[in-house]
Amino acid sequence: MEDSKTLVRVGVAGTVLVALCCFTPLLVALLGVLGLSALTGILDDVLLPALAAFVGLTIYAIQRKRKIDACHAPTGAGERK
Repeated sequence: MEDSKTLVRVGVAGTVLVALCCFTPLLVALLGVLGLSALTGILDDVLLPALAAFVGLTIYAIQRKRKIDACHAPTGAGERK
């Protein structure tokens, strides 16, 4: 069960990081400071598929965590009030 929590955390962190680099000039400014501004032309070719992959990973991890949690949930049989 700990593995599913880690997978969700990685998916969400990756999605947030790639979204920040995609929709803000953060990465463009960093590449300019490092002298690698020639690479800014290919950022969309790399960042958009990475964003899709991390969103997919997050969805998969959440579904997996729900399935695992449902399997380990008490059914109510044999409980006393």
